[in-house]
Amino acid sequence: MGADRADRHRFRRHVPWGAPGRSRGLKGPGGPGSRSRALSTPTLLVCGALLLSGCASMPDRGDVRRVDSSPRADIDSQVRVYGVSPGKGEQPAELVSGFLEATTSDEENFGTAKEYLTKAAAGHWEPFAATTVLEQAPDVRVETDPGDRDGNGKTVVLSGTRIATVDGGHAYRPDAAPYEERIHLTRTDSEWRIDGPPRGLVLGQSDFQRIYRSVNKYYFADLGPDAEDSRVGESVLVADPVYVRRRVDPVTATVKALLDGPTGWLKPVVSTSFPGGTALGRRTEKLALDDSNALKVRLSDRAAHVGGARCARMAAQTLFTVQDLGEGSSELGGVRLERQDGSELCALSSDAARVYAPGGVEGQPRHQYFVDSRHRMVRLSDDEDGAQPVPGPFGADGAGLGSVAVSRDERDAAGVTADGSALYVTELASGAERGKIRLRSQGGSPEHGLTAPSWDGLGGLWVADRDPERPRLLRLRGGTDPADEVRLPGLDGGRITALRVSADGARIAMLVKRAGHTTLRLGRIERRGTAAAPKLSVRELHPIAPKLQDVDTVSWAGDSRLVVAGRESHGVQQLQYVETDGSPANVPEVPGPSGVEAVAASEDQTRPLIAETRENGIVRLRPNTDWKTVDEDGSAPVYPG
Repeated sequence: MGADRADRHRFRRHVPWGAPGRSRGLKGPGGPGSRSRALSTPTLLVCGALLLSGCASMPDRGDVRRVDSSPRADIDSQVRVYGVSPGKGEQPAELVSGFLEATTSDEENFGTAKEYLTKAAAGHWEPFAATTVLEQAPDVRVETDPGDRDGNGKTVVLSGTRIATVDGGHAYRPDAAPYEERIHLTRTDSEWRIDGPPRGLVLGQSDFQRIYRSVNKYYFADLGPDAEDSRVGESVLVADPVYVRRRVDPVTATVKALLDGPTGWLKPVVSTSFPGGTALGRRTEKLALDDSNALKVRLSDRAAHVGGARCARMAAQTLFTVQDLGEGSSELGGVRLERQDGSELCALSSDAARVYAPGGVEGQPRHQYFVDSRHRMVRLSDDEDGAQPVPGPFGADGAGLGSVAVSRDERDAAGVTADGSALYVTELASGAERGKIRLRSQGGSPEHGLTAPSWDGLGGLWVADRDPERPRLLRLRGGTDPADEVRLPGLDGGRITALRVSADGARIAMLVKRAGHTTLRLGRIERRGTAAAPKLSVRELHPIAPKLQDVDTVSWAGDSRLVVAGRESHGVQQLQYVETDGSPANVPEVPGPSGVEAVAASEDQTRPLIAETRENGIVRLRPNTDWKTVDEDGSAPVYPG
C-alpha cells in the first residue's frame, strides 16, 4: 500500500495447527497513519517452525513488532492468520486498510472483514465472485467527493498494478494492466463503514501465494471422431488447474470445485461423469481423509441412480483430483462415493484407478532421444552416460535427420530431415523400413520448413509447416494417415516456430513469432466431424508465460505444467516452470545452463531434464546433481511425446 499503510503496525493472530489461543490484552504503538488500539482478544501470536516444542508463551514486556505478510515457507505451513476488528473512531483510509488486511485472513467466511461493512453491504458482498491479484498490496487514498455535502460519505481509491484475476470458478488468468477501484464509505452510528465494497477480493501477490494453492481437477477428454482410433481408449483424464485456499478446508473446496464442472476455457473439450447438478450431500460440512488415507464423499440425490461403470469414472475423477491434498507423502488409498442416505454408490481403490491414470496416456518413458553429429537418432537411459543409435533406419548412417519425435509407447518415431523439407515415420525396430515421405514442405529452408513433430497419447502426430506461402498446422492420425489440416484462428499474423501437444491430446503449446518476439501460447484442441472426415481446430490461444518477452523452447513437464527457456525484457535467459493457466509453478527454480536452444522434460517429474546448449551440446540434469554434458555435438533432445 502507500506510505500510511506501510508505516502502520499490522496486527494478526498466527496460530499453529491445533494450538490453543491465549487471552491477553495488547496495545500497539502509534505513529503516522498507524492504528493504535487495545486488543481484548489474542491478536499477535506467532508459532513458527523454529519453535519446535510448540507455541511459546506470550511475553509480558517488550516492543510489539510488525508481522509482515510476505510468504515464509518455514512458518506458513504451521500458522493461521486471523483478521482484526475495526477500532473505534477509525478514519476512512485506515478503515479500508484494515478491511483489506482482514480479507487476507484464514477465516472461512470472512466474518471479521464483514465488520468493516454496513449490514446491507455485508449481506450482498461476495468475496469469491472474483479475486484481483496485484504486484503489491494496493495503494489507498481518499478522494475528494464534492457530492458528499453533508460529510457523511467518503470515497477511497484503491490502485496498483494488476497481474492476474481469479474468477468465480477458481480459474487463474494473467491480466496485466493498471488497476484502480473506488470504495464508498458512509457513517453508521458515528463510525465509518464501507457501503460500496470492491468486487470480490483484492490481494497483493505475496498474500495471494500465501493464502491460495493450485490444484488440478480432472475431467475426461472429449475425443469426438478420434475415440474409435485412440490407442488408450476413451478414459483419458485432462488436468484443469484451479486455486483454492490452503488452510480453509482445501479437500472440501476442491471436491466442490470438481462438482461445479470444468473451467470455462477447458469446458468445450472435456466432460464430467457426474450428473448435472450433483453437489455434496446435505449436512456435509467437511471432507477429510480417514485413518487409512481414503476419502468418503456423500453426494446429493442427483447421483443416486448412476450405474457402476459411470460411478467408477466419477470416483476416478475424484481420486486424481484430491490425490495431492493428503497430509504428508502418503498415497491416497481410495475413494468411496455414497448416496444421500449413506449407502455406497461405488468404491475405487488407488490400485484399481490406475487404468484411468493420466500416466497411462503419458506412458513411462524408458529413454531420452536426440540427434547426433551424424544426423542419426540416438537414445540413452537414465543410468547411461553415452547414447546409442536407435534400432531401425533412423539410427543408421545417412538418416539425415534434423529433429525427431517418439510415440508415447516408444514403438514408432517421426523424423524431419535436416533441411526441414520432409517428414518420415518408422518403427523403432531392427529391419524396419524408412518408408515413404509422409509430409513435404515447400518452405525452402530449415527455418521455413517443418517444425519438430510431437505425438499425443492417442497416437496422433502433430507438425507445423512454416512455409511462408502456405503455413499450416497438421495432424497425422496414427502417424501414417493422410494429414488433416487443423484450423487455427487467433494467430494475429504470427507464425508457429515450435509446438508440443499434451499427452491427453486436448491442449497444444506453441511458440508463436510475431513482431520480432516469440511468445508461448496454449490452445485447446477441439475435435468435431466424423471418423471419416474429422474437423480439428485449435481455439482460444492465450499466453501462459506473460513475463517472458521471448521464449526459446518449451516442453511439457506435468499434467498442467511446462518448462520453458526464455527472456524477460532486456534480461538473460531463464529456465523456469509455468502452469498451463499462466501462474508461476510452485517448484524450486532450475539452475539453467547458458544458451539453451531446446529443452525436454517428462511428465514424470522424477526424470532428468535434458537440453541442447550452444556451448556444450546435449546436457542432462539428474535429480540432486548438476548439469552434465552427454554429447558435445548433439541436438534436438526429446522425451517420448
